[in-house]
Amino acid sequence: MIGRGPKIEAVDVSTYVIPTDAPESDGTLEWDRTTLVVVEIAAGGARGLGYTYAAAAAGGVVREQLAKLVLGADVFAIAAINARMLEAIRNLGRQGIVATALSAVDTALWDTKARLLHMPLAVLLGTAKPGVPAYGSGGFTSYTIDRLQEQLGGWAGQGLRLVKMKVGRQPGEDPARVHAARAAIGDRAQLFVDANGAYGRKQALALAERFAADDVRWFEEPVSSDDLDGLRLIRDRAPAGMDIAAGEYGYEPFYFRRMLDAGAVDVLQADATRCGGVSGFVTAHALCDARGLPLSAHCAPALHAHLGCALTRVRHVEYFHDHQRIERMLFEGAPVPRDGLLSPDLERPGLGLDLKRADAARFAAGG
Repeated sequence: MIGRGPKIEAVDVSTYVIPTDAPESDGTLEWDRTTLVVVEIAAGGARGLGYTYAAAAAGGVVREQLAKLVLGADVFAIAAINARMLEAIRNLGRQGIVATALSAVDTALWDTKARLLHMPLAVLLGTAKPGVPAYGSGGFTSYTIDRLQEQLGGWAGQGLRLVKMKVGRQPGEDPARVHAARAAIGDRAQLFVDANGAYGRKQALALAERFAADDVRWFEEPVSSDDLDGLRLIRDRAPAGMDIAAGEYGYEPFYFRRMLDAGAVDVLQADATRCGGVSGFVTAHALCDARGLPLSAHCAPALHAHLGCALTRVRHVEYFHDHQRIERMLFEGAPVPRDGLLSPDLERPGLGLDLKRADAARFAAGG
């Protein structure tokens, strides 16, 4: 019932720019820093947080467009608040930067609610399992073969049973890089590859056959995620045992529905820092559940650990090199995988995360 929860007293936004520990690239982009936008909500003596990996402009959308809609609202009425925010951003567009801003606010609302109820978010949503498989994700195309092998082999040595590398920057070299990765991990872990849409259709099909020789089990965005016909073609013709995945750029339910209706993927990906926060991720999960397909959480492992443990269709969570590093640097309580599984701390309410303000301050940015 609307009106039964504490009123929201404050909405605060902070932005941090964190340099990578080395230059990074994938099949289509290069970067040397990551921007984290944190939204904090105060209500009833609790202070919850949500976050997104986006441009600083996402923080501006929260401050200038969304905060005024949230202040004074019933913190438990998350669906009603989301409906108001969606109405208010009609002329701005729902996707991109606006979606990331909405996502951070929604997650902060859920975190605040869970803290007020003195329970972890996974428990509030309904725990289905104690831990969710995590896959080590990095292997950037900017890495030397030695660094690629060190990173992926290190993860396998730490007990991660799934590891992923980037491909697509220099397609002619990709089979050799994949072979080197397999040599580093041996049979200790499954090997995934992510092209970030860098290949053409026939090129992707040819490389899928070559990657199969090294037992690659996951081929992410072999072609652009906008090319649903191309994804379906590759899904239909990929070697047995190789899943085709995409969906990380989904900002709203209609994107996921179109991708699923097209039969474009074996596994859908969704990212709660982009697709509407906790509420949007739950919706993506429902779409997968209705079709009997698995869902994989893209990046932001400290957030997705709770969702992965609460939602039965979540197959695994991406333990992305940049994000796990940032979350451990800036958040107290960020989980780390053990025996290949990522588990939230059930002794901590909400997401179990607290901003390390002193540590974060040196990365603070305006905007």
